[in-house]
Amino acid sequence: MKLVLASQSPRRRELLSVIQKDFTVQASCAEENIPDGLTACEAVMYLAKIKAEQVAEQIARQDDLQVVIGADTVVVLDGEIMGKPKDHDDCVRMITALSGREHEVYTGVAIVANGKTESFYEKTTVRFLQLTLEEINWYASLSEPYDKAGAYGIQGYGSLLIEGICGDYFNVMGLPVAALNRRLKKYM
Repeated sequence: MKLVLASQSPRRRELLSVIQKDFTVQASCAEENIPDGLTACEAVMYLAKIKAEQVAEQIARQDDLQVVIGADTVVVLDGEIMGKPKDHDDCVRMITALSGREHEVYTGVAIVANGKTESFYEKTTVRFLQLTLEEINWYASLSEPYDKAGAYGIQGYGSLLIEGICGDYFNVMGLPVAALNRRLKKYM
């Protein structure tokens, strides 16, 4: 069976290579609109599912059996999903809101194999340090936060903002490696 990652994320590629070295990448072009009324965990599983199923449909005509993995990550503060910052001011607003507080990071994963989809999610709680305005502006001046949910990357300079986590570190990066590895064993 061939493994296909339905994501352009370099972080997800790096993390999946811990589980399996031999896989291909095919980005999904599915519309990422979250239907009203979904909780954060439902939303990430929904988005992961539509990404994985869209790529699985694209490659269905190939002869080899494929296992397609889709994933989506969101940051949630006070029950609200924080997306990627639109600009510098939005980044400052997000980091300020996270400063000195705990929030949750949810990653949904969908595995499509043999015409069936299995979805799951992982949750990690992250606590930010109490940040000064100078620290917030410094981080917002970097390029790092602008392609990340919640406006920070835990694997880079964003690690300097973090007091601690409870849960899977790799989940915050965008792929819960241990949970995915256990589920993939039945397909490989």
